[in-house]
Amino acid sequence: MHDRTSRRADMTRFPQGKRRGVRSLAALGAMMGMLGQLAGHPLSAEAAETAAARDASPVLGQWVTRERDGVFEIRACGGELCGRLVGMRYTGEIPKAKDGTSECGLLMLTGFVPDSDDAGRWNGHILDPDSGKVYQAQIWSPRDGVLKLRGYVGIPLFGETHTWTRYDGAIGARCLMQ
Repeated sequence: MHDRTSRRADMTRFPQGKRRGVRSLAALGAMMGMLGQLAGHPLSAEAAETAAARDASPVLGQWVTRERDGVFEIRACGGELCGRLVGMRYTGEIPKAKDGTSECGLLMLTGFVPDSDDAGRWNGHILDPDSGKVYQAQIWSPRDGVLKLRGYVGIPLFGETHTWTRYDGAIGARCLMQ
């Protein structure tokens, strides 16, 4: 069995890169509303956000990492998607982030918005809790029960993809996976 630190680093470590320009859901909603009005079918920004969140449904929920030592919960956070570490497999004290706080509930996936060029993909950021660095990332679900997470530098070509699966287990006190 590997030690907890090396497994955690493997599940989150991605090379650092610059943020790729993407539209926010609010801007997308406003644009869709304007296009709807031009076509004679008004669509509010709120309705556009609801439609975008509905498109996110394949990636929402709890996902276990490929090493099966961490569970992330991905959900809507305002007009974007985000993900928290909600379950871990560990012994002894609960793992701590670089800043000394508990990793339980740590917001590690942030700012995910729909990719304007690739339906079903979401662009955002992932935090490496060991280094405190934030990297660019994409998430998507190629089929039911499977989530792909790609962390990268600059462009997705320079990255690594991890495959996570839908989690159906229990999570006990202190984020301990059961």
